[in-house]
Amino acid sequence: MISRHAAMDVELTADPASAFWKDAPVTIAANDRWNRPLPDHRTEIRSRWTDDNLYLLFVCPYEQLHLRPDPSTTTETNKLWEWDVAEAFIGADFDNIRRYKEFQVSPQGEWVDLDIDLDQPKPEGGWLWSSGFQVKARIDHEEKVWYGEMRIPIESIDSRAAAPGNELRINVYRIQGPPKEAGESKTRTVLSWQPTYNRSNHTPESFGTLRLER
Repeated sequence: MISRHAAMDVELTADPASAFWKDAPVTIAANDRWNRPLPDHRTEIRSRWTDDNLYLLFVCPYEQLHLRPDPSTTTETNKLWEWDVAEAFIGADFDNIRRYKEFQVSPQGEWVDLDIDLDQPKPEGGWLWSSGFQVKARIDHEEKVWYGEMRIPIESIDSRAAAPGNELRINVYRIQGPPKEAGESKTRTVLSWQPTYNRSNHTPESFGTLRLER
């Protein structure tokens, strides 16, 4: 995955047609965790970076939204992953790959960020950690697409100053639909940019690479 440099930070719009996003490199996630195609959920992920922040934009076609009935965009929402979300798992430690950060945005602009250590789990699963990241989301009900944007402080994911050539470990996911109910055969739809080949998104051995470029 390529992240293209931007000269300055901008307000979040969640708009792929904006000047900031229209020429950004596009990465596609169109398969599930077992690498099986999910063509109706083909998701675009775009990325840009500045000296201070990493930006991610998700373009998410959907069938039917599964949303929290009482959304809050001013407070963090623990267990947001029980609803429709886009997720980015990002780590800068290529030696201890079991440590990384998790960021989520919902179609309603809810958010949660987590400090993950699979060997020494943080209190409450790491969600009490705060990165200072920001999100923006919007839903196009007519086209059945939702857009989610993240602005993640570089210092929250990497001890190095942002620079061309820097690489991060990353995987991105989308979760859509309600949990499986008793007697139902259909489970939630989960897209995975890099397949994990199991039911857990927390499979750092499967992460790909994000590279900062000019």
